[in-house]
Amino acid sequence: MIKSSNTLKGALVTGVLVLLMAGNHALAQVSAQDAAKLKTVLTPLGGERAGNKEGTIPAWQGGLTKPAAGFKNGGRRPDLFPNEKPLFSITSKNMEQYADKLSDGTKAMLKKYPAYRLDVYPTHRTAAAPQWVYDNTFKNATRAKLVEGSAGPEPSGAFGGIPFPIPSNGAEVMWNHSLHWRGASFHWDLTGYEITADGKRVLVLDSTNDYQMPYYLNDAADKFNGEYWMARYIDNGPPIRAGEGQVGRANINADKTVAWIYLTGQRRVRQTPNPCCDTPTPFSAGLSSYDEIEVFFGRMNRFDWKLIGKKEIYIPYNTNKTLEPKINDVLGPHYLNPDYVRWELHRVWIVEANLRPGQRHTSPKSRYYIDEDSWIAVLGDRWDAKGQLWRSLFMLPIAAPDVPAVVNTTWGYYDLITGRAFVDVLFNEKSEQYKIMPRYASSIFTPESLAGESVR
Repeated sequence: MIKSSNTLKGALVTGVLVLLMAGNHALAQVSAQDAAKLKTVLTPLGGERAGNKEGTIPAWQGGLTKPAAGFKNGGRRPDLFPNEKPLFSITSKNMEQYADKLSDGTKAMLKKYPAYRLDVYPTHRTAAAPQWVYDNTFKNATRAKLVEGSAGPEPSGAFGGIPFPIPSNGAEVMWNHSLHWRGASFHWDLTGYEITADGKRVLVLDSTNDYQMPYYLNDAADKFNGEYWMARYIDNGPPIRAGEGQVGRANINADKTVAWIYLTGQRRVRQTPNPCCDTPTPFSAGLSSYDEIEVFFGRMNRFDWKLIGKKEIYIPYNTNKTLEPKINDVLGPHYLNPDYVRWELHRVWIVEANLRPGQRHTSPKSRYYIDEDSWIAVLGDRWDAKGQLWRSLFMLPIAAPDVPAVVNTTWGYYDLITGRAFVDVLFNEKSEQYKIMPRYASSIFTPESLAGESVR
């Protein structure tokens, strides 16, 4: 049963519950009457406009669209709330007081590491998007539907906005995450680290990355062929990996998703054989799987997606301050330094993934927590084949009012069994962070372009 605030009543809630009972893969679209709520009781992207009755979650008032004074494109985004202090901290000693607002993975981290803590700050609903994204989201509400494709449930009829702003099942929520607004073309310089079980930091990648979301090339709807995400990575380090490169083109039909890799030892570009699911990713040196990228990425047909409902929990949010210190300060011996991670109370959709009969995966069960305002999967829990809670996945969204958006940046996982961790997309000590770029030519994201860049 969905837990909704007392502002989301009547026909909308009734309609959602009816669709939920109809099954997890209903090919349903919302009515024009319900879609109209995106202009009244819901935000333009589908969150609840009202705050909660306790006042601990404020009403959404348009998000944050004004960049900090002096900010220049590509520069370092400052903490937008530098004068705020934590309201309180959650530790292993007081966690039971807040247990109903914590994910299983967060509770496990508090139990495993006595010094781990959550500094909880006032909630700011900074998520925003351009008006054309709002307009497309409104159109998607009545034109988009979920169909069962060869690679699992996939959206049909959606473009340029959240595909299912009033979701009726778990698969729709997960597609909202995969297709959330984060900009159309942008550039990152980043590093990624392994934290070993004995607390050592190991540089895994130092790379220059270019990204494009054709799904959000607003004047190219007639050219959209299902490729929603393109990426190119060129590695600058560590020395053993310098010169390597990767290109990926993700398609809504995951059977058409393709990736290539350039290895300096082989001096040629090769197609990656299986860029999906629990296959280890080359860029992480095999530390993370493809479907752990940004908490979840990719193919949908290995799992049944159950929508648990909506709930208020503490999640990382507006974490711009995480990107300020040096690497040695932000990376602790087992986890990110709590001094630099901001947690807030937000409403999230909860989706549980259970392995379909006949399928195989290293994590037969997962649970995902998706922010109602940005549709970013901010936390995830994964269980192994023995039923043990295995990995606590995380995403640290930052406020980027120049985009405007809440943008996903640093992500990774904590291994609750071995004590190892992987942290990716750290902009710390980089002169540039997220840089908005002019539209890239599609040829940038090809094996030919990869070969040319990697051998420079």
